[in-house]
Amino acid sequence: MSRIGKNPVNIKDVTFTKDGQNIKVKGKLGELEMTVHPNINVEVDGDQVLVKRENDQKENRALHGLTRALIQNMVTGVSEGYGKTLDIVGVGYKAELKENSLFLNIGYSHPIYFMPPKEISLEVPVPTQIKISGIDKELVGLVAAKIRSIRKPEPYKGKGIKYSNEVIVKKAGKTAK
Repeated sequence: MSRIGKNPVNIKDVTFTKDGQNIKVKGKLGELEMTVHPNINVEVDGDQVLVKRENDQKENRALHGLTRALIQNMVTGVSEGYGKTLDIVGVGYKAELKENSLFLNIGYSHPIYFMPPKEISLEVPVPTQIKISGIDKELVGLVAAKIRSIRKPEPYKGKGIKYSNEVIVKKAGKTAK
């Protein structure tokens, strides 16, 4: 039995709707939906959701824990939301929000404009920090990774865009004889 899959998901503060293999979760921050694999059964028991599988085939064992984790992420997203913080390191590197797009000046000969999806909200509290928030955990992580990939931190001085909790291991440069 999957250790993750057998745990119930609490749905106290959200509205959980199941229509065949489609699941909708609605909370104070928004609404998310997902289609469950046909070999996985989702049952609502009071204020808990139980995920069960048909048999012990390898694929079904893998889908069991995955489906439970995805449902938990949906419930957490619509009730609390998800967020990531990026730091910009480098002399003259900065970010600013213009209308609903992100304007990055990060050492290239031209500025970079980044348009986030409409489900994601960006915030720039200081010019060297970007806060990304939304209800979909996967989309928040994807947007953070795309912004980071514009200028990854380099290993010699650590300049670039990095996650706020990321530690850059610096290499020793060339030494004179």
